[in-house]
Amino acid sequence: MTYPLEFRRVSREFQVRKGLLDLRGMTLRAVDDVSLHVEKGETLGLVGESGCGKSTLARMAVGLLAPSAGEVLIDAAPLASLMSRERARRIQMVFQDPFSSLNPRLSVGTSVAEPLRMTRPELSSADLRERVLAMLEKVELRPEQADLFPHEFSGGQRQRVAVARALVADPSLVVCDEPVSALDASVQAQVLNLLKDMQDERGLSYLFISHDLSVVGFMSRQIAVMYLGHIVELASRDELFSHPAHPYSRALLAAAPGKGGTPLAGEMPSPFVPPRGCAFHPRCPIARELCREKSPEEQASGGHIVRCHFPL
Repeated sequence: MTYPLEFRRVSREFQVRKGLLDLRGMTLRAVDDVSLHVEKGETLGLVGESGCGKSTLARMAVGLLAPSAGEVLIDAAPLASLMSRERARRIQMVFQDPFSSLNPRLSVGTSVAEPLRMTRPELSSADLRERVLAMLEKVELRPEQADLFPHEFSGGQRQRVAVARALVADPSLVVCDEPVSALDASVQAQVLNLLKDMQDERGLSYLFISHDLSVVGFMSRQIAVMYLGHIVELASRDELFSHPAHPYSRALLAAAPGKGGTPLAGEMPSPFVPPRGCAFHPRCPIARELCREKSPEEQASGGHIVRCHFPL
């Protein structure tokens, strides 16, 4: 089957030097043997704590990082085989911080036009301007704001500009990496509704990444839970929220705003020296001796997949 985006056993390692004289350094495995896919016209949510590997996976999805192992496919074509122009036509990204992702020296109209200049070089300046203004109107910005600079906008407006830039080239897939985490709650709702409206109108597929389960639940029908580079649970939104099978998923849900649960105890282990056995066992309330000795394999029941020796 062909998917807009597919990860096939993808891993990514980084070599990190401890000092100037450290020639070999240490190996950090940010993503470890991940297999996932995004359905056409649907949203796959990816949730987990900071440092779990979500943003590394997002950057591999758009070609900003190459996998150390495995393969990323776009519409069944290896991402590595696509020219830059073809990648830009098929996939775009909305970053977490709209201010740092926009060039402060360029007007927002010029920034929004950049993907079109790459993917549609035959367009005249007048055609570019017309399409940019139309897209700004789509995201509820005024055409005259095209000549303003990023610092002249609020945070929510800047994220609307970032969404306009991602969509102006009419991609089929958009990777959203924490697109609302820097925004106030009321502005978050506006941007999330904008993304859903654009998806309904254009049939877009999203890989939507967040540490906030309520945001992921609003946007996604399918959710993957990531911990220390691994996907530990994959299920439909309704199944995950009603019957979380992994202790980590259950802890995230319990600690979500409004749930009244207690925060997850302890901190994520160092990715440089992951614990033996299950990576979650130092923080797991139901860990047993097997969890300390052996890494768990995936268990599947229907479309619900969990990586745990003793799923709940």
